[in-house]
Amino acid sequence: MEYALIGLLFLLVVFMLLAVRVVKQGFVYTIERLGKFTLAAEPGLHIIIPFIDRVGRKVNVMEQVLDIPGQEIITADNAMVGVDAVVFFQVLDAGKAAYEVANLYAAIMALTTTNLRTVMGSMDLDGTLSKRDEINARLLSVVDHATSPWGVKITRVEIKDIRPPIDISEAMARQMKAERLKRAEILEAEGDRASNILRAEGDKQSAILKAEGTREAAFRDAEARERAAEAEAKATQMVSDAISASGNQAINYFIAQEYTKAVAKFADSPNAKTILFPVEATQLIGSLGGIGELLGDALKPAEGNVTARSGTPVPKGRVRASVPRSGDS
Repeated sequence: MEYALIGLLFLLVVFMLLAVRVVKQGFVYTIERLGKFTLAAEPGLHIIIPFIDRVGRKVNVMEQVLDIPGQEIITADNAMVGVDAVVFFQVLDAGKAAYEVANLYAAIMALTTTNLRTVMGSMDLDGTLSKRDEINARLLSVVDHATSPWGVKITRVEIKDIRPPIDISEAMARQMKAERLKRAEILEAEGDRASNILRAEGDKQSAILKAEGTREAAFRDAEARERAAEAEAKATQMVSDAISASGNQAINYFIAQEYTKAVAKFADSPNAKTILFPVEATQLIGSLGGIGELLGDALKPAEGNVTARSGTPVPKGRVRASVPRSGDS
């Protein structure tokens, strides 16, 4: 009897162990009853009927990453390129993911690969290299639509790498270098043109300012000559008035004054040991006599005679004059 109770208790423990199922977070278990799918067990504790119910599939419902191996794709312009991609997906319906497709991962990989060839094969090489976002968007739309019956949501499709052939890569490098050289030459030419324009503008402004300065200088020079002529004319008019008032005496005075200044310059020369007069001494004395007469007439008092500064009376018409000798310096 005791053995029977022990055996019954053992069977009860085994039954409880088979009936209790704990589903981990991030997973959904499919429960099959007599081989038929009946329940998708969410994370937590679940009780099933042993020997009747069993766990069919353990489906990962977290977002997963599927690496698409490198593919050799021929573009629309017959260029062979190597492409690597990744697919991000998440199972939304564990029952469909478990029973609608035999191998979910292989199916997603094959579907992505074929559509990748289709999308990139319809584009030329330049388009495949420059329009990755467009390729990703088209792949995402096509693959997500194809996997929706499997209870799978494709969240992202990303192109990791595009490898053009070596010769095409070298040609593209040369093209890029040529394009950059062209842009550099264009920028340099534009800089030279701007520099020449600015230099020409500067020369133009300089010429304008120089012409204005020359015109102003000429105007001021003409004004100065005009004023000098006016002054000369005024002086000439004053001399003419003096001559007309005093006759030949004023003429003799001016001539004698200028002649005396000219002779004095010979005597003031520091290197002159001998003075050669270009005129006769009698002419100089006659001129000085004329000056004396002018002074006598100018200083003649009411009585008709002049008293010298030393107190000695000087006869009318005579003035003592001393002429430096030829040997005096």
